[in-house]
Amino acid sequence: MNEPTIPPQVQLFIDRLAQLKPGDRARLKRNAGRTLAEARNASSFYHLLPPGLSEYEYETYFLIATLYPMAEAGGAGDLGRALRRAQSVSNKSGLDRRVEILLDADKTQLPFRLRQAIHFLQSNRVKVNWPLLLSDLLWWNAPGRKVQQRWARSYFVEAQK
Repeated sequence: MNEPTIPPQVQLFIDRLAQLKPGDRARLKRNAGRTLAEARNASSFYHLLPPGLSEYEYETYFLIATLYPMAEAGGAGDLGRALRRAQSVSNKSGLDRRVEILLDADKTQLPFRLRQAIHFLQSNRVKVNWPLLLSDLLWWNAPGRKVQQRWARSYFVEAQK
């Protein structure tokens, strides 16, 4: 399956996150699950932003910035595929339900559900494709729910092959 093309500003942002000092990563991580308005000591976030973003996109970029320190970068495929790689016989039924809930999450529920998913991936030593995750989240509310459909195929359908 072909992965979507990553916009240059998304890749630039992820590259900047990768270069953060440990203290800045820790400050961002402490804000995981918060909105930008609720954030504390997150001024370093604004230095990471690529030019040309709309203010509407700031929340999505902030969400990724706070989750990025929680799991290792470098995975292939979308989040559905990463979650499938973390699936085992003992966690399958619970993980299936978590993925269903994540796929049904709206913009207000998404930060909490994603934080759970990223924590789960880290605990199972599964890497995250951060550029693709950010790109996907920017399209989360698009008509047709194409991101959610792709994640569902990656998790549920490809697991059966």
